[in-house]
Amino acid sequence: CLYTVGVWSEHRAGVLRPAHVAWFVTGLLADASGTLVMSRIAAAGSYRPAGETATVLSQVMALTGALALALMAVHAVWAVVVLVRQRPAELAQFHRFSLGVWLVWLVPYMTGMAGSMA
Repeated sequence: CLYTVGVWSEHRAGVLRPAHVAWFVTGLLADASGTLVMSRIAAAGSYRPAGETATVLSQVMALTGALALALMAVHAVWAVVVLVRQRPAELAQFHRFSLGVWLVWLVPYMTGMAGSMA
């Protein structure tokens, strides 16, 4: 949710601001720590998805989740670069990149949700 707040507040503001970067970084840290905890639970054998559909969803979630975390990290670093450079065009157009990364992030989020319902 933190990452979503950052992306959509930046989109609505129409220009990248330091507060948005704080949301991006906080969301990234929360997502990464949650992923770490879940991977440790899965490695310990406490969680086993039931059925073939859940297994496929788990694999999709793992692959797209790793991609999303990497993109979120790149996104946060690039946001800092854009803020430091203070180029008006970059500040105003950054939301396009944000939305693209957010859409990638939605895939593991939705597959995780669907997998937990399977």
